[in-house]
Amino acid sequence: MKNRILVGAVALVSTCALGGCGLVPGSEASDSKTVTIWLMKNSVSADFLKRFTKAYEEEHPTVRLDFKIQSWTGIGPKVIDALQGKDTPDVIEVGNTQVAQYAESGGLRDLTLESVRDLGSEDWLPGLAEPGSVDGVQYGIPWYAANRVVIYNKDLFEQAGIETPPKTRDEWIADSEQLNRNGNQGIYLAGQNWYVLSGFIWDEGGQLAVDRGGEWEGALGGPGALRGMSFYKELQALGDGPKNADEEKPPQAKVFAKGDVAQIISVPGTAAQIEQLNPELKGKLGYFPIPGKTAKTPGSVFTGGSDLIVPEKAGQRAAGIDVIKALAGRKWQEELAKAMSYVPNKPDLARAVVGQEGTAAMARGATKGRATPNSPQWASVEADNPIKPYMTAVLEGGDPQKEAKAASEKITELLAGS
Repeated sequence: MKNRILVGAVALVSTCALGGCGLVPGSEASDSKTVTIWLMKNSVSADFLKRFTKAYEEEHPTVRLDFKIQSWTGIGPKVIDALQGKDTPDVIEVGNTQVAQYAESGGLRDLTLESVRDLGSEDWLPGLAEPGSVDGVQYGIPWYAANRVVIYNKDLFEQAGIETPPKTRDEWIADSEQLNRNGNQGIYLAGQNWYVLSGFIWDEGGQLAVDRGGEWEGALGGPGALRGMSFYKELQALGDGPKNADEEKPPQAKVFAKGDVAQIISVPGTAAQIEQLNPELKGKLGYFPIPGKTAKTPGSVFTGGSDLIVPEKAGQRAAGIDVIKALAGRKWQEELAKAMSYVPNKPDLARAVVGQEGTAAMARGATKGRATPNSPQWASVEADNPIKPYMTAVLEGGDPQKEAKAASEKITELLAGS
């Protein structure tokens, strides 16, 4: 599935010209090999790709890199075809939550050895590493991450007498109540922002779904999940967000840009959209990680991003793995984070974005990042998402346990492929 959390995360330059990132024609050595890499549109800038290609080919003079830019739309069937041997590239960028469905095809190279021996997998962000691992086998190598933070209006915080952003849930509720007056909204939180709900559920020890011996079951009716929904309802009431729509209906950036909303929960790149809509807010926006239950750690967040995989039928498997080692290694992780305002795949590399306020807040939150249930069928849940109407029903006064039971049964059906 397309990682929607990345939509609007950064302003990007689209692509390197196809086939234009390799060696000058006629300069290849006779024993040279071409490594074909599929990257998704807007994942990296043309400048980053040009610099990486130049450096890599200088260090590996017999290798030519051929980057082919793909669209998220319709990518699933195309990757499945490639894994079956049809026009197979050597490396493919995939959404971190897509790895399980591709692994189910049996066409992925096991990268467990390389991840442990060469890439320090024990230090990876859990939200990227965990969905890349299926049944103990590491198929996806974490490349970059992005997650939600709280974007706030500094002027409204100052007017309310709030000097520093909240660090706990209790402080967050108290501050939002203080902000939710005098014609202002304390927070604009749409009723069906299920990614945000997921973080609250995880903080309470709950799950969206659980794997019971290979059979997945919806788990919204568990005590932790119900407590997470209860907190969501309390927070959502401190503003005028619609109970029956998600954050895109209407776009929350447009709502925030009016100037009377104190906070929204979004990726940092949304700030650029807000400032474009209302230039008077330029320089007046701040960021902080979603608060946790205590000040020791931020709240849990859904981590979106990309992993790199190698098809079993790739013609240049070994060379492709070497390219992944470079892209996922320290030097180019730091370069990518600085160039694209992404979160690197290891927390200790986040120093690369310390000067970028929004990205730094995102990196702190990423330490508590999680991914959606690692079922090959999870895309079916998102396509016919029963979590959204469940949230609306509870926010409109429905019985939480009854509504959670119905939604969980639907999730179970979808995960069973029925």
